[in-house]
Amino acid sequence: MLTIHAADAVFARGAWCEAVAVDGGLIVGVGSAEELTAARPQARVRRWPGLLTPGLLNPLAAALLEAAYHPDPREADALGTAPLTGDALAALAMDDARWGASARRGLQRMLQHGTTAVAGPFRRPAVRSAVTRSGLRVREAGTLQEPARERDDAPTLDLFALRPPGALLDGALAVGGPADFAVFDVPVGAGPELPALALRQHGAGSCVATVLAGRLVFRRR
Repeated sequence: MLTIHAADAVFARGAWCEAVAVDGGLIVGVGSAEELTAARPQARVRRWPGLLTPGLLNPLAAALLEAAYHPDPREADALGTAPLTGDALAALAMDDARWGASARRGLQRMLQHGTTAVAGPFRRPAVRSAVTRSGLRVREAGTLQEPARERDDAPTLDLFALRPPGALLDGALAVGGPADFAVFDVPVGAGPELPALALRQHGAGSCVATVLAGRLVFRRR
């Protein structure tokens, strides 16, 4: 379906714009919301608050999915909601089925934080299957610089707490490119620069929408 996603601002690396047009899994237009809607009156229009950026690449996805357990909401009273590692993880009776279910929840939570690509490799078969079925892009870990963190740090889904926002963007928004992007409800500046400080202050949890291959895979209600 031809869709125009309009936001307060779109970060398109040097170009000031307000919207992207998507057809299938590709971006077919980048520009002002007025221009794109005028040229495509049949398009569905979605309007979002804040900043639209390329989707995020999670360089710690393997650790988040294969060395952490993402509790089921029904387990929240006993286990909480944060990923479990260390002794808390060791105390669980983990098998392939439980690793697969945990990975599916972890991947959904990544989508809720603007992630559209993950770094592998994924060695657990159940996790690897969950990643493949999610549709998230998989990047080679060898091409990435892992963010520095303390050995005992708990894994986090807020990538902006780990690296500069600009270093996390997976690609760019360009006509003919994949329609992989996220929208963060943060204040935007008056120019084409990425508002890195606002993104770090508000965190990746400010994501209100994630689009992967043209599909709206997360929308905060």
